[in-house]
Formats: sequence, C-alpha cells, structure tokens
Amino acid sequence: MKKRITIIGSGFSALAAASYLAKSGHDVHVYEKNDSVGGRARQLKIDGFTFDMGPSWYWMPDVFDRFFADFGKKTTDYYELIKLSPAYRVYFGVDEFIAIADNLPEIEATFEKIEKGSGAVLHAFMMEAQSNYNIAIKDLVYRPGVSPLELVTVETAKKVGEFFSNISRDVRKKFKNEQLIQILEFPVLFLGAKPSDTPSFYSFMNYADFGLGTWHPKTGMFDVVKAMKSLAEELGVVFHVNSNIEKIIVENKTAKAIVVNGERIESDLVLSGADYHHTETLLDQEYRAYSEKYWNSRVFAPSSLLFYVGFDRKIDNMSHHALFFDTDFYQHAKDIYDEPRWPDEPLFYANFPSVTDLSAAPEGMESAFFLVPLAPGINDTEALREEYFEKIMNRFEAVTKQNVKKNIIFKKSFCKNDFVSEYNSYKGNAYGMANTLLQTAFLRPKLKSKKVRNLYFTGQLTVPGPGVPPALISGKLVSDLINKQFLQE
Repeated sequence: MKKRITIIGSGFSALAAASYLAKSGHDVHVYEKNDSVGGRARQLKIDGFTFDMGPSWYWMPDVFDRFFADFGKKTTDYYELIKLSPAYRVYFGVDEFIAIADNLPEIEATFEKIEKGSGAVLHAFMMEAQSNYNIAIKDLVYRPGVSPLELVTVETAKKVGEFFSNISRDVRKKFKNEQLIQILEFPVLFLGAKPSDTPSFYSFMNYADFGLGTWHPKTGMFDVVKAMKSLAEELGVVFHVNSNIEKIIVENKTAKAIVVNGERIESDLVLSGADYHHTETLLDQEYRAYSEKYWNSRVFAPSSLLFYVGFDRKIDNMSHHALFFDTDFYQHAKDIYDEPRWPDEPLFYANFPSVTDLSAAPEGMESAFFLVPLAPGINDTEALREEYFEKIMNRFEAVTKQNVKKNIIFKKSFCKNDFVSEYNSYKGNAYGMANTLLQTAFLRPKLKSKKVRNLYFTGQLTVPGPGVPPALISGKLVSDLINKQFLQE
C-alpha cells in the first residue's frame, strides 16, 4: 500500500533510503535545510576552484556497486571512477615518506623493504582482514542491529576472540617498525576510535585500504551525490531544499507530521537522516528515546578543522591524498579521545583533487583541502583556526621543501561550530559515533524509535556506523524495516 514518507536530511543514508522506499512504491519527499542535497558531502565552487566539503576517500567500491545493482543500475551509468596510484603517501619527516601502491603485491614489497620479513606477515594479515571483510561487509552490516543474535553466525563464532582483542595489540604483535604500525592503525583512528579501543575484527578496514584500493570519482565525491539524487528522482522522489525542519508532530504516540519553515506537512511515516541527537530535540521530551546523559556518555568519532585552499601554482611532487605523521601519532590520539584538547603538534591530512581532476582548479593552479582531526565539543574560535593553519602550513612547507603560503589566493575554514550550525551535528562530530566494542551493531542507537510509532532513523549515529559505505547500507536497512512494518499492518 502506497504511503507518504517524509525524509529529514539528504546525506548518503537518506538518499539511499529514499530510493529504496520509492522503489517499493511509496510517495517519498526529502526535506533538506541547506540549499543543496548531499548533507555533509556538499560541494564548494568558487573562483574556478571546486572542493568536496566532506568525504574525499572512495573506499569499498563493492558497496556502491551493490547499491546501484539493487536498482538494475551500475555505477558507470552515472560516474567514472579512477583508481589512485599511489593510493596515498604518508609523510614522516623531510624527504621521508612511504607511498602506498594501488595493489597488494607492491604494498607487501614496500613493507618488506622497510622491515625484513614483514611482506609475508602483511600478506597473511591481509588474508585474515579479507575474511573479516567478507563476513562484515557482505553479511553482518546488512543486519538491522535489532538483536545480539544477529552477530552470532558460524563465521563469527570462529572469530569471537577478535571482538575482545584490539587492532593496536594485533598489529604490534606482527610488526615492529613504528611507521608501518601507524599506517595500519590510521584507518580506524581517523574514522572513529583509538586503535587500542577498536576490536581486532575491524581489520577489515585494512583490507578495504590495501586490498580494494582508493578510488576517486572523476570530478569528486559530489559525483556520487548527483548520481544518487538522479536515481532517486528517476524513481519519483521529490526533493525540497532550504527546508528547515522545526518540529516532528506526534499524536497518539505516532509521528503524524513535520513542521517545515512554519508549515505543517502531513506524513504516514517520518524517517530522519539528520543527526540522531538533533532529531530527538525536534520531539517533545516524553518522546525522546535517549537522554542527554546517554549521548554525553558515548564515544564520538572526531570533529575536524578543515581548510579549503586555492593555490595560484602547481604544488611540486604531491599525491592526491597525503597524510602528515611527522609528529607524535599517539599524543594526537590522546588529545582527541582521552583528554580532549587542541593538539600542540597535530597530525593532518592533505587532499589535492586537482592532481587527478584538472577541472578542480583553473589551469596551472591547485585546489586542496587540509584536515586536522579534533575532539568533538572542543572550543572553536577564528583565532585558533588561524593559529593552526599557520602550524600545518609551516609543517607542510618544511616537510615538502617548498614555499607555498605566498601562493594562496583563496582560503575558507570549516570547524566544529560549522558542523553544528550547518549539519546540526552533535558536539560538531564529523563522522558519527565511534566503532568501539560497546558501540557495535545492536549496541548503537536503534533504526526504529522505541517511543514513537512510524518514526525511524538512519545514518552515522545508528547502524552500521560511520563512513560513506555504511551510510548507504544504513539507508537499505531502515527501508527494509519500514517495508516490513507496512507488510505487517
């Protein structure tokens, strides 16, 4: 039976859910508070420069393929992918970097060169990581997080020890070289938690990195947003931008309508792809499933300080993605997770899309963004932003041995306060809730409201977790739950 479904927000999970629900025959309307769809994956275009404002790593291409295949489509129907070679570089000091190749045999050879015997060890580690990937990404993450029993399978039973050990311990057992250890630990650190707090099972992130490679949609991650919007519209989804949701109306413990820019809009079901905590503030107190105390006790993935920068020249000898680990990796992790503060010597990430995509900057110029992971909820001022821009640019110049500050012709910053104001993000987090053992699967906030009938949630604060591929999966999971409910009525 056709239902009118209202979706709040238009990030990846909301876009995915919209398409699945429209495919099932429902009348789907998406309301986005900003002037373009995509949520955090917006695009900034200015003075001939183009920047992805949010996600910039295209990992797990199989998840995107699986999403489009559900609609009889292929990713290539909408955008072109380029496999990056090298995938990225990691800088440890002046003229000291490790380039991660676009295939596993070359990465193993790189490891072997740095630490004798580590090539074979890496190979064995990656076979295990691949096995975890196949269990997690091809099976477990497509379960709705309703019951602990979802995690109990023949395959997971064999790996139960990996839920109680951690990435850091496992990697250190196998490798001695600190630089190699950091390369293996960074995917979980940047995406959600300290390696020492992340279950070993999450080594599947290493397989996503080394085994499947790093890709780039031809003109940026916004290509994926445009593709998903186009697919949704083909299926009949209607989008409304500049539409701020002020309230979710509940009558008889059932979500009945939303208030958008002062107007009541009736609905048979409300699905929020916006920040989970923020969505619950749109409900009267009695209908909120999670208290402020609950949210405050959760471990959140980092916020970020971002700079979008245009240079009037090409940057010498630079890869598309570059990580700067020329300072204390573990101190920065402490500054995010243990004792939240602005790090004295921050790690940072630099992204140069114009290395791959010439349309990202005017001819002979370079577009870049720089990212410093920060503790969520941190104090954010213009003065601090400027101080840290100086810090990272001085380091960038020193490590790459070139003077580039004088070539900056455009700069825009984005930090915790902007995550709050632009995306209603709890404590300004950038990636949702961390993947710790006590925040895995059924221990995360639920897709279905426990207190309000016909109110559902999707996205990074619920199942399966942070990152773009999990967001697509979250959209599928919630649409399956919704359809199941409608079939039972």
